[in-house]
Amino acid sequence: MKIHEYQAKEILEKFKVPVPKGRVVADVADVKAVVDELGLPVVVKAQIHAGGRGKGGGVKVAKTLEAAQEAFKSIHGMNLITHQTSPEGQKVRTVLVEEGMNIAKELYIGIVLDRETDRVCFMASEEGGMEIEEVAAKTPEKIMKEWVDPVLGLMPAQARKLAFFLNLPPEAMRDAVGFLLNLYKAFIAKDCSLAEINPLVLTAENKILALDCKMNFDDNALFRQKDVVEYRDLAEEEELEIEASKYSLNYIKLDGSIGCMVNGAGLAMATMDIIKISGGEPANFLDVGGGASEEQIENAFKIILADSSVKGIFINIFGGILRCDRLANGVVNAARKINVSVPVVIRMEGTNVAEGKKILKESGFNFILADNMRDGAEKAVAAVGAAG
Repeated sequence: MKIHEYQAKEILEKFKVPVPKGRVVADVADVKAVVDELGLPVVVKAQIHAGGRGKGGGVKVAKTLEAAQEAFKSIHGMNLITHQTSPEGQKVRTVLVEEGMNIAKELYIGIVLDRETDRVCFMASEEGGMEIEEVAAKTPEKIMKEWVDPVLGLMPAQARKLAFFLNLPPEAMRDAVGFLLNLYKAFIAKDCSLAEINPLVLTAENKILALDCKMNFDDNALFRQKDVVEYRDLAEEEELEIEASKYSLNYIKLDGSIGCMVNGAGLAMATMDIIKISGGEPANFLDVGGGASEEQIENAFKIILADSSVKGIFINIFGGILRCDRLANGVVNAARKINVSVPVVIRMEGTNVAEGKKILKESGFNFILADNMRDGAEKAVAAVGAAG
């Protein structure tokens, strides 16, 4: 789950991580009240779940009240296009106005889960304000990584090591160490999967602040993070992804034309790969899970077909807990209730596979059965090509 920058900063403040003063404004009349409170200059910032807002015109520095009001007018309601949005962009519904900072240096701090070591990893770089992927690709020596023992947590010595790597002046070292220790506390306490401060700024007064903040959260831990769940902004999420979450389906919309229905994340990834190898493009990632019910299968089918870019469907199921006959019944029931106007290729193996294939063959629908993954992918690509 993702949240907005201003929401992430609210969380950081609770853990005594310094952030600029600011307030969300709803209309241009509110801008004056915030400027009166914070003084000038101010920064007017679009709030969407995507990076690169500044390059897209979603972040503006204003040195006068009139400039701040004009910045709000230009940003609020705009379709902001960045490298992390769709080509159509994301509509800006929320705007943050915060105090301008006397910036001396822009730095980078990120915390992620490293699945290779099963530990939390800190990343630090003096190249703040840039995409960390670009820094890693071109100048990896400018990134320091520090892994945290899950029992001991981030130790003060590690925080000092990170602060020294950032080449901070002695006057800022104590604040920087405290910043890092408290940031780690917030990351663990809120079940984050990512916390990225970019940029982390050193001011001319040698203060350390999180000028921007991105936080993502482990969906599996949201049951104990009720306050985080309240931050969820459905307007920032794909409509079909929201619909899928109602039925505990793992769905991510992609740009291709072949809809995928698979049980198991690993099999789903392999299915998308083999579609691409066969010359097609997947339209989605959809994992119905190991124990999906007929109702879930039916709703998964509806969600795939609700995507207008889908020209064909490849259903790839290994029947274990999810028996093949249950899958077949779910697909047939869905096909009876909705108009299936695209070819459907089905490959299934495992428990009750013979019964499942019999149900499909006797359903009256023209399902295309496949013998294996490669056969299924090739038939799906061919069917989509023939259809359009």
